Amino acid sequence: MVKTPKSIKSKRFKDPQKAVEFVAQIYDAHTEFLRAQFQAFGHGQIKAGQRVSACYPYVRVATQVANRADTRLSYGFVPRAGVYETTLTEPAIFKEYYFEQFRQLIKNHDVPLEIGVSDTPIPIHFALGSDFHLEGDLSADQVAQLPDIFDVPNLDIMDDQIANYTHKVRLGAASPLALFTAPRVDISLQRLKHYTGTSAQHFQNFVIFTNYQFYIDQFVQMCQDTMRETKDKGLKAERSVYSAFVEPGNKVTLNQNLKTAGESTDGSFTLNRMPQMPAYHLKIPGGKGITMVNIGVGPSNAKTITDHIAVLRPHAWLMLGHCAGLRNSQKLGDYVLAHGYLREDNILDEDIPPSIPIPALAEIQVALETAVAQVTGEDGYDLKKIMRTGTVATTDDRNWELKSSVQQNRRLSQSRAIAMDMESGTIAANGFRFRVPYGTLLCVSDKPLHGQLKLPGMADSFYRERVDQHLQIGLLTMTLLRDLEPSQLHSRKLRSFNEVAFQ
Repeated sequence: MVKTPKSIKSKRFKDPQKAVEFVAQIYDAHTEFLRAQFQAFGHGQIKAGQRVSACYPYVRVATQVANRADTRLSYGFVPRAGVYETTLTEPAIFKEYYFEQFRQLIKNHDVPLEIGVSDTPIPIHFALGSDFHLEGDLSADQVAQLPDIFDVPNLDIMDDQIANYTHKVRLGAASPLALFTAPRVDISLQRLKHYTGTSAQHFQNFVIFTNYQFYIDQFVQMCQDTMRETKDKGLKAERSVYSAFVEPGNKVTLNQNLKTAGESTDGSFTLNRMPQMPAYHLKIPGGKGITMVNIGVGPSNAKTITDHIAVLRPHAWLMLGHCAGLRNSQKLGDYVLAHGYLREDNILDEDIPPSIPIPALAEIQVALETAVAQVTGEDGYDLKKIMRTGTVATTDDRNWELKSSVQQNRRLSQSRAIAMDMESGTIAANGFRFRVPYGTLLCVSDKPLHGQLKLPGMADSFYRERVDQHLQIGLLTMTLLRDLEPSQLHSRKLRSFNEVAFQ
């Protein structure tokens, strides 16, 4: 016999707000039920042979025609008549996202959305949340009994087949409505806290990745200054856009320039050590602020973190980091704006083969070039003195320069690459794969092919001189992108001809 929550009948909605509220009602009822049953299990009140189960909410839409009100949009509609559905999770985190997706579907197809209880179980680990550790609260025998009593994560339904365009719809089944199912989202929400030291609800819609701590140190200092009270009216208005600054350990600093920041300082936790890829969040209500993540060095980290941040459906992510300049005409400190990628990182080859082109996105490119011009004071033709636009080669070999020059120079010359790094191609390719707008602005820190190697003294001097300006360019870029409507930013270049409706 399986013990389940009280039955909730499905309902239809043409009001997106009421639809989101019903999703939350189902999700909260089912997760609260699981938490209560888990507590009873911990107290020995549920015995072997008993089963407990609760399921995710779903949203389903059925259309007779595929016409839509606005053909300029890249999302918010289904490609053809039929039935489409997806499971949903954590409405407290995704309520604004769900509202917008629901609103667009109703607007484009003029049909109601059906919200109900799916047949996809909520794993007990996800119902308990990222703050709970099973092993610390159960005996060894109880841990062993857990899969026999509760549903546990099932990797068979957590893959990226929909995003990779390898998903096949079973005969008579509904087609997918979103790139990610609820269990796939949940595992990423848990992993984000593990890798970054901050909870998913703090992540903002504009994400900057970097491969050096120097950028993080500068960002932290700037954010802390922003949170401090000032009497200067102009500066106060500028700072008051932001509500809070969050550091690893969910350490929240509220903006002292606001009477109420609308942010909770609860939920902090002690870090025994810094996480693998620490994240920092300069928050604006509605998730319009900036998240910055130190991903360290290498394509493996770059793939790992973007695999998980992608489920939050950010509006843009950028790579700001250092690179090796490949042209003799480049100077240390020059900028490289990537408009193409020679992908030799190898880590995404099975998901998106190297033969698949990764296009530059006009909205991101324009914002980056505009920001470089404004921060440096160079413009027009003079901008070419400090910035080159071209192909960035991304490798998985940190010591690539030790290969024979004949072996590597041919490939670099054939591709017309102007810079080499270890993360940008991975971040761009995963942005393309997950339909997240992406861009890259690198700074030349060495020129190994031309005798200027990255050595300790030279590197330290370079970092001190260039990091502040580079970071300012990245932050201004995000401000420019934030001023665009999401429908302008989410390019149709990222969508296929038979795409899911959710952005």
